[in-house]
Amino acid sequence: MAERARAVNPKVLRWARERSGRSVEEVARTLKKDASVIESWETGRLYPTVGQLEKLAYQLYKRPLAIFFFPEPPEEETPDQEFRTLPEFETENLAPDSLYAVREARAMQDSLRQLTERENPAESLIFEQIRPDDTGEVHEMARRARVHLGISLDAQTRWSTTEDAFKNWRSALEHNGVFVFKRAFKQSDISAFCLFDRVFPIIYINNSTTFSRQCFSLFHELAHILFETSGITKADIGYIEILTGNNREIEIACNKFAAEFLVPSSDFLRRASGYEGDEHEIEIFAERYGVSREVIFRQLLEAGVVSEDEYRARAAAWNAEFFARSQERQGGNYYATKAAYLGDSFINLAFAQYNTGRCSIDELASHLNMKARNVQNLETFVHRLA
Repeated sequence: MAERARAVNPKVLRWARERSGRSVEEVARTLKKDASVIESWETGRLYPTVGQLEKLAYQLYKRPLAIFFFPEPPEEETPDQEFRTLPEFETENLAPDSLYAVREARAMQDSLRQLTERENPAESLIFEQIRPDDTGEVHEMARRARVHLGISLDAQTRWSTTEDAFKNWRSALEHNGVFVFKRAFKQSDISAFCLFDRVFPIIYINNSTTFSRQCFSLFHELAHILFETSGITKADIGYIEILTGNNREIEIACNKFAAEFLVPSSDFLRRASGYEGDEHEIEIFAERYGVSREVIFRQLLEAGVVSEDEYRARAAAWNAEFFARSQERQGGNYYATKAAYLGDSFINLAFAQYNTGRCSIDELASHLNMKARNVQNLETFVHRLA
């Protein structure tokens, strides 16, 4: 007999169906069941099998499995409410997969609340300690953020690869209260997004982008969190020109913050004082700081060394290269991918709750968004890497 998902919350089942815009009859036809069966799941008289619940979650409602075990349906804002610094036409064009990623991110925030009794486990929360400077000086804000994370420029320049750089920056942020998750986005022009929260702000990074782009996206989103806004980072920043008022100022400031954080102008301008337009020089600087060529050019633009037109032309060419590479499909180990997507901090937190008896194997699996039978293999894989 198929295993029943007895811990599922019937209220969430109904909420998810209604938010998807589907009727009971439509769901019943898809699952080849009588409508009364769907109604019995939504009233708690019967329970779907694990397989049926997975089909509801992944195929019909486009929700992470974990959300169906939550005590109450989560409160959700619409994309235009959540991401106010995107023009309306951009939020309207968010792909179903991107909207699903946002819902997944909200579910991860709810998992964090459940796993921690609603208290961020970090000793020092960077989003409480670093606030926008009263003068609006983004450079000073970036400097203070670097000091708070405790990673010197010397340490940064010793990292051998951009992958190492991303892992170190991610670890530093998670130790300071910002959880970072990854996934592959089908909408390839989205580099990352963040959801602001006063206890559990989180960042989602597009794993299909280069590590240098991931590093920039990480700190663009951190800036959004410090400005207490949710945001989306896109490869093509042309939409910023359409924004007006405070929303435009925030997007510009987030880009400046990320560039200044990763490539401190106090160091860079001294080294780039003799720059004469050589492409090889750009590559050397990019390698030194572990960033993309576009970030280097952004700092040259800020310093008045290159023009706005020159920056836009170079950025467009580099973005074209990025999009071409992003079309290449890559396989990989399921558990390695899961570990990379969830991150050490979240995985360790979830397993600690399970190993101390504070959550069941099914609850653990729902937090990890995987089948219960695969949980042990993930733990084994993670321990092997430690």
